[in-house]
Amino acid sequence: QVEVQESGGGSVQAGGSLRLSCEAGKSTDGTTYNSYSLAWFRQAPGKEREGVASIDRESKPIYADSVKGRFTISRDNAKSRLYLQMDSLKPEDTAMYYCAVVQSPVAILDAGWFSYWGQGTQVTVSS
Repeated sequence: QVEVQESGGGSVQAGGSLRLSCEAGKSTDGTTYNSYSLAWFRQAPGKEREGVASIDRESKPIYADSVKGRFTISRDNAKSRLYLQMDSLKPEDTAMYYCAVVQSPVAILDAGWFSYWGQGTQVTVSS
């Protein structure tokens, strides 16, 4: 089991910025955070959960087309933290944002592969 906890959500006007943070601890089997790939997902009311950005253990990122050029994913292995810098926010970015962890060497945006999830943090963008 890996504990995952998001923070940093909030309300902002369109065009503004927010930075999400996620703390992902060591798993109970002794595998360290640094061997995992990580990702941010989001889910708006009435919609399916979608992948936003993912980063592998070498810090190589991939992004959903809808956020390319506006969002930046990064990780700090020394602090066991994952970040999502969100700039030029749009009302359609409004959703619950989730941090997720998968024991994979490559970045993935398919939610079905992820074993560990946080409780989510709400992001609301007003027009």
